[in-house]
Amino acid sequence: MTDQLYYDSIDLLRDLIASPRHSRHETEAADLLEQYMCRTGLTPMRLHNNIIAHIGEYVPDRPTLLLNSHIDTVPAASGWTRDPYSPDIIDGRLYGLGSNDAGASLVSLLAVAIYMHHHPGLHERYNIIFVASAQEEISGPEGIQAVIPTLPHIDTAIVGEPTNLNPAIAEKGLLVIDAVITGEAAHAATGLGVNAIYRASDFINQLRNTDFSPISPSLGDVHLTVAQIHAGTKHNIVPDRCEMVIDVRTTDTCPNSRVLDILSANLPQYITLAPRSTHLNASSIPEAHPLIQRLVTLGHTPYGSPTLSDQALMPWPSFKLGPGLSSRSHTPDEFILLDDIRHAQALYLTILSHLNL
Repeated sequence: MTDQLYYDSIDLLRDLIASPRHSRHETEAADLLEQYMCRTGLTPMRLHNNIIAHIGEYVPDRPTLLLNSHIDTVPAASGWTRDPYSPDIIDGRLYGLGSNDAGASLVSLLAVAIYMHHHPGLHERYNIIFVASAQEEISGPEGIQAVIPTLPHIDTAIVGEPTNLNPAIAEKGLLVIDAVITGEAAHAATGLGVNAIYRASDFINQLRNTDFSPISPSLGDVHLTVAQIHAGTKHNIVPDRCEMVIDVRTTDTCPNSRVLDILSANLPQYITLAPRSTHLNASSIPEAHPLIQRLVTLGHTPYGSPTLSDQALMPWPSFKLGPGLSSRSHTPDEFILLDDIRHAQALYLTILSHLNL
């Protein structure tokens, strides 16, 4: 990699940080990214706020690698002690919303894509497509979901997310369920009625003890959280309705459909479960894949990730790899180490050069 591409990518990331790009509001940042790609010699295509580019000549009979990371961010959390949209560099750290998640991965993958575009001999055995996706943080319909039907066959994807440059070879899925527990209203002083909150309490204990075996070797057990509860209208009325939101992080051995079947089995009539969606399933890639083996040889450790990304929507083998720490995402005073960006670009280039997919 040239130093100029590294420095250009830092400037690009700073410009992105200074352009608020919350999910569904990425237009300004997508414009900025598209213009930058044009200046570097790429020919980007635009679909909503997704930016797509073929790297070098596309040859139909070659395998194809997808490089993907996302443009958007969550809104700034409370607790920031600095302007989240001010891309300040202090002691080797670049601060700003989306610097870690996933701006550093985005600009690092793009820098390597640009380099490979101008050095086609490095990927003469396979095609590369670069996609900067929108609406990742909300799994929105105008994000990677809209892009996937427009792409040719993809053999493997690298998804740029903060993984401390270790390959996340498996990722938990997400199942969000709206639960309604009903009872019978009565005056609180009478001792009559059926309290929906009490029924909900019993159901919560049942959820906490649900068996979701078998346990996944790479992702561990299914993780279930009752995240929201709403019930009651007045202090003197026995509540006849309790609403809950249940967050379930699913695995490759217990996917969304199986979790829903387990939770729905033998439910009493006073409990109803309604999944918001079932398509965000767990994903994985074999550890024997040549890209993963290259990373292992270089001293990087595969692991299973509990967090969700665009990987959940991809119908092909994929894994996450990028600079930064997942634990730093969505936190006040988010930052990325500049050295991590340099290391990421060098690593991406090393594993992609002369790859045989």
